[in-house]
Amino acid sequence: MKKRPDINNALLWEYDLETFDWVKSYKIVIERILQLGNLDEWREMVKFYSNAQIKETVDWSAQLDKRDKEFSLLFLESDYFYAA
Repeated sequence: MKKRPDINNALLWEYDLETFDWVKSYKIVIERILQLGNLDEWREMVKFYSNAQIKETVDWSAQLDKRDKEFSLLFLESDYFYAA
């Protein structure tokens, strides 16, 4: 498994990414990608984190509104999401 997802560091601008725990802090990373990430970062998120972690984060998030949560889950299940 990779040490971290290949995403723009600016998505997590307030964290020290040299010491950031990408595994333990998955909710922070996933939430930020869902909010601000581009399609490539969404794909990277799916490669690095499990569908269960992503779905758990969508349910947990207070930052994502109902529409964003529904879109995230729909997009996660779509074939388009995995097309390169």
